[in-house]
Amino acid sequence: MTVSNRQQIAKLFSICQLAKNAARQKFIVEILLALLESKNVQFNELSLHINSNAQEISIERRLQNFFAKFKFDYDLVALLLCSFFPKGKLTLCIDRTEWDFGKYQCNILLISVYFNGVGLPLYWDLLDNQSGNSGATTRIDLLTKCIKIIGKNRILRIIGDREFIGKEWISYLVHQKISFCLRVPQHHNILLKNGEIMTVVELLKANETRFFQNVIVDGNRCNLFIKKLQNDYLFLIGNEFSKDLGGIYKFRWSIETLFQSCKQRGFNLESTHLKSSEKIKKLLVFVFLAVAICINTGILLHNNKKQIEVKKHGYKANSFFRIGLNAWRRLLKNKVENELQEWIERVCQIIKHKINHCQSIS
Repeated sequence: MTVSNRQQIAKLFSICQLAKNAARQKFIVEILLALLESKNVQFNELSLHINSNAQEISIERRLQNFFAKFKFDYDLVALLLCSFFPKGKLTLCIDRTEWDFGKYQCNILLISVYFNGVGLPLYWDLLDNQSGNSGATTRIDLLTKCIKIIGKNRILRIIGDREFIGKEWISYLVHQKISFCLRVPQHHNILLKNGEIMTVVELLKANETRFFQNVIVDGNRCNLFIKKLQNDYLFLIGNEFSKDLGGIYKFRWSIETLFQSCKQRGFNLESTHLKSSEKIKKLLVFVFLAVAICINTGILLHNNKKQIEVKKHGYKANSFFRIGLNAWRRLLKNKVENELQEWIERVCQIIKHKINHCQSIS
């Protein structure tokens, strides 16, 4: 890839300054481009793809120094990520992922935005609780940060799995007038309008799917969708119409695709040698930015250049993320067709416009 093209991309990302120091800002862009090209978060791999005249060992030391000392403004990072979101109301998903590095346990709590079947990252935190579930206070704090960035009026709803329940958490959502769709473990009791207290197992003896309006679960008044699965029960509560909850909950899978893109299907996040929550939180800035860039590029190419083939089983032959990642890697390796390069430049212009718009309303 020519230096002029690399400088053009660097200029794009310098629009939203993540570092006040020019050298730091330039290095941040180099790390991001190296991640896109190498698909690997390990420092020895990143150092091979960073544009510098220094020796690889010197670049590795610089990477180590950066992650040890630099401090991101995560509100600013979230603002930059907002430039990749669709227009209008947003469906949020909340989830947690974890893995172990010997005695160190990495536990990431994330809120993402649904977009064309995939998840785009918004805000995250690392939990220091021995791989335990997130508490209501932690979730509320994280969602409050999201509201600060995008505004409460832009949130259409929030979706969560069985971990994301509890009276304090749901009461907060109700108080904030935020619609929700949450899955509940099957052993939780349901207080019906007639005063009866039932379980999902009891309610589904005769029917595979049932809907209830205005019931009480865990002390919260809500609507109910329950369905018998092959070896489990789908027990959903929310403040939207009960018959709609099943379809709404399907959007939650988008955050799983986001985690997959960060890990083995994308940037091999789990291969990092970092064992500090603060350092991994910084590393996620680069991984999440790279994922958002690739997904938006893939969607743009799908809509305007060549649609992704749909196989007989109904799924796409390639994901938006994969299409976008391959396009950026060809561009960075200077192996790109003129037509594709035009589309990449168009992506850059769209991102630039969105960043400017986000900054103007922040």
